[in-house]
Amino acid sequence: MSSASPAFLMRLMASTFSIAEKAQTIVQQVMSGGDLGIVEKTGANDLQTKADRLVQISICSSLARKFPNLTIIGEEELPSQDVDEGLIEAGQSEEVLKYSCPTQYSHIKEDEIVVWVDPLDGTKEYTEGLLDHVTVLIGIAYDGKAIAGVINQPYYNYQAGAGAVLGRTIWGVLNLGVFGIQLKEVPEGKHIIITTRSHSSRLVNDCIDAMNADEVIRVGGAGNKVIQLIEGKASAYVFASPGCKKWDTCAPEAILHAVSGKLTDIHGNPLQYHKDVKYMNSGGVLATLRNFDYYASRVPDSVKKELVP
Repeated sequence: MSSASPAFLMRLMASTFSIAEKAQTIVQQVMSGGDLGIVEKTGANDLQTKADRLVQISICSSLARKFPNLTIIGEEELPSQDVDEGLIEAGQSEEVLKYSCPTQYSHIKEDEIVVWVDPLDGTKEYTEGLLDHVTVLIGIAYDGKAIAGVINQPYYNYQAGAGAVLGRTIWGVLNLGVFGIQLKEVPEGKHIIITTRSHSSRLVNDCIDAMNADEVIRVGGAGNKVIQLIEGKASAYVFASPGCKKWDTCAPEAILHAVSGKLTDIHGNPLQYHKDVKYMNSGGVLATLRNFDYYASRVPDSVKKELVP
């Protein structure tokens, strides 16, 4: 590495990596403590737990303390309160700092970044014990575009038996690459669709029917679905519904784009991540690692008409 101090983006990524590892510990501690502190936000499919609340406080407070000029937008509405020091992560990953910042991002300043935080993606699955669906998502946007992200999967390997390391942190930056995960493509000619588990609808299913899939996998969490694309377990993430928000897609999109995949709304329009953008992805989500056009061309016009971006 050069003797110059690292670019801001890489310092932010190094801190975010450590903050995501801290989040993993909190998620695991809440689960092993047994009392999840479940609250319904808008209904039985929109839940919040003690883990969502504590992780959001931990991530947002740790980032804001270190980088006071960032714009940070998190899923959970939380009162500003005195933060328990035990939730603050001040460290940074030396491993991340070994990488040089892509040239086009080397000038970025703190106040030009928006960080989108989903402290626990797949909350419903977390409460039901489907632990591998759960991720912590920290997405980094610049100029309205998702350019970097960190995904922590706190229960990666939880069924792998004794001796397996529990949890992993995946990170990526556009034009640099993705680390902490092995890229694998779905076998040639296989069309495996991955979609929502708990937010299905007529529209969601009409769109999937039109894809002519060999298999449909229904799982929780946007982070989890994009991980499955990158690991070759699914070929397209199809969600023809206005259900998910910018904090669900920012980190996964950046990581998918950093391995030359593609994530858009159901019309093929890029998602915007400016700080004053509306939070809802009302045009749905379509994402693939490869062969995006094959799936985009099969989205029925009737579905597109109902999903206005």
